[in-house]
Amino acid sequence: MKIAGLQTAGTPGDVEANLRELDAACSQARAGGADLLVTTELFLTGYDIGDIVHDLARTDLLSPAQRIARRHGIALVLGAPEYDGGAYYNSAFFIDPTGAMLGRHRKTHLFGELDRRYFTPGDRLSPVVDYAGARIAMLICYDVEFPENVRAAAVAGADLIAVPTAQMQPYEFIAEHLLRVRAWENQVYIAYINHDGDEGSLRYVGRSSIVSPSADVLDSVEHGNQLIFATVEPGTVRKAREANPYLADLRPDLHAAAPASTAPLAKDRTC
Repeated sequence: MKIAGLQTAGTPGDVEANLRELDAACSQARAGGADLLVTTELFLTGYDIGDIVHDLARTDLLSPAQRIARRHGIALVLGAPEYDGGAYYNSAFFIDPTGAMLGRHRKTHLFGELDRRYFTPGDRLSPVVDYAGARIAMLICYDVEFPENVRAAAVAGADLIAVPTAQMQPYEFIAEHLLRVRAWENQVYIAYINHDGDEGSLRYVGRSSIVSPSADVLDSVEHGNQLIFATVEPGTVRKAREANPYLADLRPDLHAAAPASTAPLAKDRTC
């Protein structure tokens, strides 16, 4: 399965402009042979846009995106805010080429005051979606920085973890180093697709990449609005897990019995 990732600055607060960009990106990704396009975190609205994010979350954001996926015959991992049951979530949606929604992940680990002011944390691990011969999980930005989240997806059978992201300065090292470690220690593909440019108080680091189960960077871009591409092969995941048996050698009995830490928690790092 060939995948594409859309690194972009987007158009903060302008859903129609972002839908037009999504339409063009789907056309380009499909022309490049991609079966799946992964967008950035909160792609349809922008991330640091203030209170308007709640107003936009209460509108129908998904139907136009579903029509775009259906028109181009491509699946999407789409970042958008979600309103449900009186709560707002920072979510990613898996939309198949017919426009059907096959899965949803609500960001479980909210980052700093910006996330916590506007969103409720999700309370479930990512579903694993079967699509085009591969198994795909979703995490959102800060989620991937917790090794337990990636390990849980790998143990559940994911071949690929799609990570819509809004990573800002000064955390370039996350994009440059952490993703290869997460892929290596779980023998899984990771597509880390970030915003670029400036938005509100934030300056994004770009540096989107798709990493293989052996920690090789298959494609990447530092800055600019650009698609990146890679091929995901479940057979490669199986061979990597045979050669590097972290998952087979896990000792979950030890973790289950581990006492809770009494160490004080560090303060949130600053956006």
